[in-house]
Amino acid sequence: MPRLGELEAAIMAVLWSVPDPATVRDVLGALERDPQPAYTTVMTVLDNLHRKGIVTRERVGRAWAYRPAQSREEFDADAMAAVLESSSDRSATLLRFIGRISPDELARLREILAEEKR
Repeated sequence: MPRLGELEAAIMAVLWSVPDPATVRDVLGALERDPQPAYTTVMTVLDNLHRKGIVTRERVGRAWAYRPAQSREEFDADAMAAVLESSSDRSATLLRFIGRISPDELARLREILAEEKR
């Protein structure tokens, strides 16, 4: 699972926030960055994300419209799994992660684990 660069992450945040596929112009208009990247820069980043399999695209007239290949939650879960797989000590990595989550998140995790045991 490739890590996202700063502009890639900003573009994916836009795509995850809209219900329909978005063109380069749509994404550029929704990006809240100063300075605003060039149209061709956003187009190149979206093309790279497509080649990596992170977004899908479909023709809309003469333009491409992009959508995430996964939900944000699925993408994040895959990223977390990749970190665990690359760890030399998965248990220690998991324990450090669990040590950083909120009490509410920890309670929810306990509920999920209890359901899995059944």
